[in-house]
Amino acid sequence: MDSGNASISSLASQICNHIASIFSKPTTHPPAVDLMVAELTSVASQKGRVFLYGVGREGLMLKALCMRLAHLGLSAHFVFDMTTPPITSADLLIASAGPGGFFTVNAICSVARTHGGRVLLLTAQPETGSSVKHANVVAYLPAQTMADDKEDGGGDKSRTLLPMGSVYEGAMFVLFEMVVYKLGEVLGESPEAIRARHTNLE
Repeated sequence: MDSGNASISSLASQICNHIASIFSKPTTHPPAVDLMVAELTSVASQKGRVFLYGVGREGLMLKALCMRLAHLGLSAHFVFDMTTPPITSADLLIASAGPGGFFTVNAICSVARTHGGRVLLLTAQPETGSSVKHANVVAYLPAQTMADDKEDGGGDKSRTLLPMGSVYEGAMFVLFEMVVYKLGEVLGESPEAIRARHTNLE
């Protein structure tokens, strides 16, 4: 392996290890993967629908999860898509507010609760976030977000490997892959069945 490839491999390993470390941090909160699998299993057993919402890069991660939930056979919808149906008491909204709260996330969660929907909130600020009060279940992802990415003090600082909310967003992707894997086992979905639901309009 030449020095260029070795350098790239080392950088990739540092990033992956940083994100992986999020899932081994000591916490009094239950594992986010267990909470999500439990909530999704419950809604699937009731033939309910799953709605997902987040802003910015958090929203992109949730769109990726939305696609995989559809592949698993759930009725999954990203909020504001043109074909999004109304939420009911049989349904679940999964929302993310890494830094603790966003005006739009607060509003969407509040509307979902008003119509009887259950709300699972992903956040790195489970005690102080403004969105927490709108949630039935709070899944804690102990990663850096834009709420705490600023370094203290002055002077020259080395450039951060993963800036702003990148650690949280990367951890979301890994978390969702674990959720999809475990949920597929619970629902008894084979790789063939999952693949058969993939679009052919591409």
